[in-house]
Amino acid sequence: MFKDSFKYYKSKNPPPELGRVLDFDCIHKFKNKVQQVPLPSTNLSPFFGLKPLDTWEVYEITDRPGLIFIRNPFTPLGQRFWPVRCLKDYSRKPNKSNLDGFSLVPDNKDWWELCQSSNKLLLNKLRWITLGYHHNWDTKVYSEGNRGKFPKDLKELTAFLAKAVGYDSFSAEAAIVNYYHMDSTLSGHKDRSERNLTAPLFSLSFGQTAIFLIGGESVEDIAIPIFLRSGDVVVMSKDSRLCYHGVPKILQVDSGRWSLVENSSEKVVVKEHKEVMDICKNDVLWQPFGDYLTHSRINVNVRQVLYDGEVQLD
Repeated sequence: MFKDSFKYYKSKNPPPELGRVLDFDCIHKFKNKVQQVPLPSTNLSPFFGLKPLDTWEVYEITDRPGLIFIRNPFTPLGQRFWPVRCLKDYSRKPNKSNLDGFSLVPDNKDWWELCQSSNKLLLNKLRWITLGYHHNWDTKVYSEGNRGKFPKDLKELTAFLAKAVGYDSFSAEAAIVNYYHMDSTLSGHKDRSERNLTAPLFSLSFGQTAIFLIGGESVEDIAIPIFLRSGDVVVMSKDSRLCYHGVPKILQVDSGRWSLVENSSEKVVVKEHKEVMDICKNDVLWQPFGDYLTHSRINVNVRQVLYDGEVQLD
C-alpha cells in the first residue's frame, strides 16, 4: 500500500533497507521489472546540455505502463546550467514562490543574491517556485489571471525530451520547481489540475538522490520505489499519468555528476544566457551552486495545461 511504503522509506530509526529500490545504475539486477524503450528514428538535432540521443538509456516500468525513465541524458555542463537557472533566475519575481507574502525578500532584491551577500539563513527557506500557469495550492485550479511567462529554454528542453520519447506536440505551459533539503519529503498525491491530462508530465532531478515512489490509481495499490539521481528524467504518461506518487526520503550520496565540465566546448544554443554560461564554465563562480547541490535536491516538474491548438483557458 502506498502509505505503508511511504512510511517505511521515510523512517529514520530504523532506516529502510534499500535493496528493493529500483536502481537504474545497476539495471542488470532489475531486468524483469523494466523494458528498454527504443528511441524514434527521427532526425533530432543535438540540444544544448544533452548527450547524443543514440547514447541515451530509456526504460519503461513494466508494472506501470507509461512510466518512462531516462537515465541522466545531461552532459556535465547541462548538469550545471539547469541548477543555475533554477537557483539564480527562476527564483526571481514575478515568478511565485513560498516566500511571497512573508516580506523576507525586498522587492528590489533577488533571493539568490541576498543569500550570497547578507542573509544565508534564507537559503533553505525557498521550497518551491511556479512558472507559467501558477499552481494554486488551495483550489488546485489554473486560471488566466494567474499566469506568467514560461521560460523559453525550459520549454525547448522539454519539447526535445518529449519528441525523443514519441510526443511530438508537447508544449510546456506550467512548472513547479521544488527545492528539497535533506529532511524534505513530498507526500503522495496525483497531478490532475491540468485540463489536458493526456499530455505527459516531465520531472527533472538535480543534486542529491531521492527515493521516488510510484503507486497506482488507488492508494491501496502497491508502490514501486525508484532511485532518482542527478540528471535523471521521469516521464509520466498514459496510465501512469494519474498514479499516486511521492518522495519519502532524500539521500546524501551524490558527490556531483556536475563536478567536472569535461565538454566545455559544447555548442551554446541558449546564447541569451551568457552570464549563466560564464558561471557554469568557471569553477570559482560555480562553487556556491555546487555547494548548494551537496545538501539539496532540485526537481523541475513540467506540464502541459491546454489541449493542442488552445491558446488559453476559457
